[in-house]
Amino acid sequence: MNEAKTNSSFKKARNILLFIFSLSVVFGTGYFMGYQGFLFSFDKFPVVTVNRSYLPEKELNFSLFWDVWDRLEKNYYDQSKIKEGEMVYGAIRGMVSSLGDPYTVFLTPAENHIVQEDLNGNFEGVGIQIDFKDNILTVVSPLPGSPAEIAGVKSGDKILKITDKAKRVEKITDGMSLQEAVTLIRGKGGSVVTLTLARDAQSAPFDIDVTRKAIDVPSIKTEYVGDDGEIVHVAIHKFGGETKLEWAKVVSEIAAGGKKGVILDLRGNPGGYLLGAVDIASEFIRNGNVVLEEWADGKRDEYSVYGNGKLYNIALLVLVDEGSASASEILAGAIQDHARGKIVGVKTFGKGTIQEPQELVNGAGLHLTISKWLTPNGTWVNGAGLEPDILVEDNEETGEDEQLDKAVEVLSEN
Repeated sequence: MNEAKTNSSFKKARNILLFIFSLSVVFGTGYFMGYQGFLFSFDKFPVVTVNRSYLPEKELNFSLFWDVWDRLEKNYYDQSKIKEGEMVYGAIRGMVSSLGDPYTVFLTPAENHIVQEDLNGNFEGVGIQIDFKDNILTVVSPLPGSPAEIAGVKSGDKILKITDKAKRVEKITDGMSLQEAVTLIRGKGGSVVTLTLARDAQSAPFDIDVTRKAIDVPSIKTEYVGDDGEIVHVAIHKFGGETKLEWAKVVSEIAAGGKKGVILDLRGNPGGYLLGAVDIASEFIRNGNVVLEEWADGKRDEYSVYGNGKLYNIALLVLVDEGSASASEILAGAIQDHARGKIVGVKTFGKGTIQEPQELVNGAGLHLTISKWLTPNGTWVNGAGLEPDILVEDNEETGEDEQLDKAVEVLSEN
């Protein structure tokens, strides 16, 4: 890299970074200088002393950042690895991750594209929904019929390591962002990814090889159950871009009459668009709020039902499990608080914050936690989950769906 090119690139990158970092000075500097003083020494390194009286929020100085940038550009032994665009992305990612919120993340253009694929339901991968549970990367649920489900991945499995031998990748997930994990697990159909999983405290971690393939996930699947098919079983897999249109067709079928009840199956549903939950709740709940959004200052916004629902009078029951998260918890919580129907299954995942996707330049994105959500009665489920009205465990050894069977039984008795 010649000097003129280096200076030009450096100035351009500096202008971009100066603007970005000026917006997040307290978070960035506060993270790195979070402890009020320490002494750190190695035999071959200089002693570094931080003065206890140093107040980074009052004595901000970016000279250290630029000093490190200069040293990397001028002295790093392998200049082929000096890629200023990636350095910029890395600096932004570090600034955002300093908040310690796994749901507030910076997305490169490639990562942002993956998120859009998820919402649209078409991608190549293994077919699992993942999230953080107690700061550990966790399987929310494998998609029905997906390579992950066939390979034996289960809801609640902790993902400790992701290995892709073909790409020479082997990474521990501790400290990894959600989008980085998704990117590593995704890949071309026919390729193999190895997931190192922990299933429970008593068992040792184990590896599962999963062969990727093209995944096409519909939002909603409907079947008729009960002795005479008089109950509509509606499985909602996610709240994506196409969910509203698919749901409208289901409502028309149910409203046509002749059915005894509806089982709304939210098991394994990791969420998606908040308003998708409001759309569906509005068909069943006559009046009142679906969800409350609470901001940092304590102010609350109310999301009320739309009115003119077509399914106010039909018997309703909701299925949930540990894979029901976010928007699916919003929907189940609203139905439970309004006593519109019973909740059957096991305790839900417990994700109670709201993220706003923001588009940045060149296709990059920022998912920013802006608020938390509460059920209509003011319950915050974050980390705790929703408790079902009727607790039913699913015994995998029987090959039966005990939770669905219980739901059919309850509705048939009414």
